[in-house]
Amino acid sequence: MQRILREIRPTLTLALPITIGQLSQMLMGITDSLMIGHTGTVPLAASSFGGNIFGIFYVLGIGLMVPVSVLISHARGAGQLHECGEYLRHGLALAVGFGLIETVALGVLAAKLSWFGQTPEVLALVNPFFLYIGASITPVLIYLALRQFAESMGRPWVPMMIMLASVALNAGLNWIFIYGHFGAPAMGLAGAGLATLIARVVGVLVLFEWVRRDSVLKAALPEKWWGRLSWPKIKEMLRLGLPASGMLGFENGAFAAAAVMMGWLSAASLAAHQIAIACVSTTFMFMLGLSLASGMRISAAVGAGERDRLRPIGYGALIAAAGVATVCMMFYLFAGPLVASWFVRDPAVIVLAAQLLVIAALFQLVDGAQVIVAALLRGLKDVTVPTLITFVAYWGIAIGGGYWLGIRGGYGATAIWWSLAAGLGCAAVFLTWRFRRLTA
Repeated sequence: MQRILREIRPTLTLALPITIGQLSQMLMGITDSLMIGHTGTVPLAASSFGGNIFGIFYVLGIGLMVPVSVLISHARGAGQLHECGEYLRHGLALAVGFGLIETVALGVLAAKLSWFGQTPEVLALVNPFFLYIGASITPVLIYLALRQFAESMGRPWVPMMIMLASVALNAGLNWIFIYGHFGAPAMGLAGAGLATLIARVVGVLVLFEWVRRDSVLKAALPEKWWGRLSWPKIKEMLRLGLPASGMLGFENGAFAAAAVMMGWLSAASLAAHQIAIACVSTTFMFMLGLSLASGMRISAAVGAGERDRLRPIGYGALIAAAGVATVCMMFYLFAGPLVASWFVRDPAVIVLAAQLLVIAALFQLVDGAQVIVAALLRGLKDVTVPTLITFVAYWGIAIGGGYWLGIRGGYGATAIWWSLAAGLGCAAVFLTWRFRRLTA
């Protein structure tokens, strides 16, 4: 226990700026929801639908960037600074290539959103917003690669501050483009998408310039940015990144599918789902920050040959997550209706969103456990079995149960969320078993 407690402090020290940066990313979506919600329930529902579909592509890209932090942390632990720069260069190449592919796919999908069976009023609003946020996927992935390089090299604070500045820029641009100020037309929902695109492009340009100039990072930067790529390194990154994309995609896809099913119920159900997801995703960033920090520390310990530290690092992260989860649980249980009223004025939406937040409160512990243990396993370069576990948990239990109980069974929105909770619980149990087995 003493060894576990010793490992909590360095994990929290690294996790704090990472968490704030992740929260900043979520705050961009929260800001959009708050400002769009004041224009009406239908625009909020449309932003939920478009944002959840975009979120599937976004998390696939996040998964593909996971090897940047894992491999750079491993190389740094082994004292191989040259390899750190090479993994950054190859990570940026993957970010640009995959980002362009996803941009094209999102553009094609924008013409086919009617396939998802949403109400006509939602479909009438969503398309321009969807195209704008779709165009932002490539700068987002480049930002992720640069940020993970800086974090893995022990420089997490400046990327965090740049992300906070991007949130402030997005809020200001929202005020201009959504409502029509300083001579701009009132674009409504489309204005929120345009603001997000501009803020993300500006953020990645500023971050790249800082990485290029930082005195500490210079020693690990690539000797040649435009040199020939190494196919073995690309294969190594894909071998980790593709299963990681699958794991994240299964979870986010489950919540996106839940949003689609909510749209089958009513626009009010979809709006309530968006409010609950916005809140849960924000508190989830605390868990995600802990998971990224603990995954980097696990990978660095493996690179340094210190395998006796693996369990103390992992269990320390889980203890810290349990504390955060308890605070979030109390907040959702007692402040759900108040929080829902910040987003929208419709009483029916507020009541349903508060009910969903009660369910969210009850799955905070398992949600935190599953994301942290998944990151620990990625730090050990174990991705195949965890991918199968998450597929069964999220698509077999969460979505299967949500469809049969919420849609076919007629139990509605709360049944869909109880099924999501069950899927998260199963993932937490079996991923933890996997980590214990590999570190025995």
